[in-house]
Amino acid sequence: MTQTKNQTLSNDEMAGLLKAIASDRSVDAFEAVFRFYSPRVRSFMAMKTGDRQIAEELMQETMVSVWNKAGQFDPERGNVSAWIFTIARNIRIDFYRRRRPAFDPQDPVFVNDDIPSAEMEFERVQDAALLRDAMATLPPDQLDVLKRAFFDDVSHSTIATDLGLPLGTVKSRIRLAFEKLRSALEGRR
Repeated sequence: MTQTKNQTLSNDEMAGLLKAIASDRSVDAFEAVFRFYSPRVRSFMAMKTGDRQIAEELMQETMVSVWNKAGQFDPERGNVSAWIFTIARNIRIDFYRRRRPAFDPQDPVFVNDDIPSAEMEFERVQDAALLRDAMATLPPDQLDVLKRAFFDDVSHSTIATDLGLPLGTVKSRIRLAFEKLRSALEGRR
């Protein structure tokens, strides 16, 4: 039973064709279903995907599924068109699920920026300014040992040797500088 391309079949006739596909594996019946539904499914897929090549592939996959699942069609549960377009919709969803990339923890969206936020940068600049102002109030001998120890990364014993001071004096000056800085910075932030 070969149908012409423009001939419209009733739902009962389409159901009969699906039954023939399921029971007899009728190629003629499948050809009639294919000729009627393939352009409609292709249009549906093209509208949903926006890609003619993908639409063609998904239409082919849908029609193969109709061939394989024809025995599952139940005319009591709905019409042939709804059944075929449900298959098409599911195939389209599966296609996009297969194409969806796996979660990539290195995706720039999920990786923290190395650049601090504007708020953090503002706080850092503000803290640096407060520290500079507080360091300006230190006596020169305490400021000198503090700079050598923490900015120049010189050991306490080397500072003592360079300045000709006992090691205990260097440590005392650093401790006194810290105390003055702590009291100067308290409550400013």
